[in-house]
Amino acid sequence: MNSCLQQIVACAAVWLCGFVMTPQVVGQNAAGRPLSIVVVEGQGAINNIRDRVGRDLVVRVETASQQPVSGASVVFTLPSQGASGAFVNGEKTLMATTDAQGQAAARAWKPNNIAGRMEVRVTASHQGQKASAVITVFNMAVQNAAAKSHTKLVLILLAAGGAGAAGAILGARGSSSSPTPPPAPATISISPGAGSVGPPR
Repeated sequence: MNSCLQQIVACAAVWLCGFVMTPQVVGQNAAGRPLSIVVVEGQGAINNIRDRVGRDLVVRVETASQQPVSGASVVFTLPSQGASGAFVNGEKTLMATTDAQGQAAARAWKPNNIAGRMEVRVTASHQGQKASAVITVFNMAVQNAAAKSHTKLVLILLAAGGAGAAGAILGARGSSSSPTPPPAPATISISPGAGSVGPPR
């Protein structure tokens, strides 16, 4: 009995020792999930370098399960040369923090006067996790919309034969000259002629 009891105690000791020394596997928390950046606004946007106004750049930082990440640090970086611009701080780099919806934005920035394709690099970091993305935009010299519509109207009038109306509109659009009145209609006069009455010939 004593030897049997000793074997049972020895087996129990070995089992307890193995249980304590074995590492426990726990579920991965939210901080360990990889991040991703989703471009909400700005992808493929055209910045009019005539107006020097850049389109808003908005991104959303998400977890692998597409849940928004608030409080993440986001950095927007413009190209150092070529088609580029400057943020409201006058620099080519802007730092922002995501809100409750996981969004961060770069607004009211100014493109430079160089036309071309521009790649805005975006990086995000939160609790040791990082993500990056690229927003592609274009700097272009876009003609004013009002000027486009005005030119189109004049071309339509000319094509329809309304030269007088087109001239009047062009005159009215000028800032230093008065409107040009349409040409007066031509005067047609009819004079009576001498006639004779007689039998048919």
